[in-house]
Amino acid sequence: MLLSVHLLDTLAPDLLDSLHAQLSAEVRLTTGLELPPSADYRLLVAAMPERAHLTASPNLRAVIIPFTGVSEKTREVLLGFPQLAVHNCSFPAVSTAEGAVTLLLAAAKFIAPVDRAFREHNWESRYQPSPAVLLAGKTALILGYGDIGQHVARICCALGMKVFAIRRNPRAPAPTDIPVSVYPPSALHELLPLANILIVALPLTPETHGMIGAGELARLRPPAILVNVGRGPIVDEAALYDALRSGKLHAAGLDVWYNYPTDQASRTKTPPSQFPFHELRNVVMTPHSISSTSENEQRFVNELAAMLNTAARGEPMPNRVDVHAGY
Repeated sequence: MLLSVHLLDTLAPDLLDSLHAQLSAEVRLTTGLELPPSADYRLLVAAMPERAHLTASPNLRAVIIPFTGVSEKTREVLLGFPQLAVHNCSFPAVSTAEGAVTLLLAAAKFIAPVDRAFREHNWESRYQPSPAVLLAGKTALILGYGDIGQHVARICCALGMKVFAIRRNPRAPAPTDIPVSVYPPSALHELLPLANILIVALPLTPETHGMIGAGELARLRPPAILVNVGRGPIVDEAALYDALRSGKLHAAGLDVWYNYPTDQASRTKTPPSQFPFHELRNVVMTPHSISSTSENEQRFVNELAAMLNTAARGEPMPNRVDVHAGY
């Protein structure tokens, strides 16, 4: 049976060729922001589908969101279509996990301020007491133990750290080769005093919004480091800034924020927060880009092709999303 698919985007010619080359003969693919006339697609691939995209085809049965999680705006739209199966692509998981550990190492070793000073030929950091933290022997608590959290946990264990994780369903399948203890969200306050490192790899949902506030940050075991590769508002903005400025939080690596550019013109002049995080020496900052790699587009194409071929065979696709939960 033919599987009609619309990709609500345009791919570079070489990537589109690669996608077509990997698709089975049963997959009929259309692409572009303009929907095909008399739309009859059964599967829609779209980062931010709107109601019009979901109602255009009477045959629509499933939606693939081509990243991890679902934005709040998209979630609100999809809640009106409970008959649709929603799936994520997991290709950014490895690069996001590598980015989280990169931020952790950079924050723990104070690489950014040392690099800035040394570019001015300033050697003073070599002769002063170091604020760098040894990670071996420390304890990490990972919020979110999906694909990203599992990759982060594996690397942290390899660095000699003890690792705990919090997951909505702690009994969900997970790799058995990682020595990680997994707990439900109700254990958060019990685990925070045991952790020097808090790594946020959660989606933003009504349940996770503001999950980490001043009280939670104060419970971390010093010297405490926070890394956020989930979404900014999971961590209270003012509490985070105050904890870093006061030194209660030793350092942080932040890839996700509270304020984003709204158009192309604002990309070079938009502060990511109402607070001057950029003035703090103990913060490493990246513009929600830590998962980006030169291989990402091809990895997306490869995973998408595999998912579409699976659907064309009548088999269940991976990475099913609970729209009510948001991931």
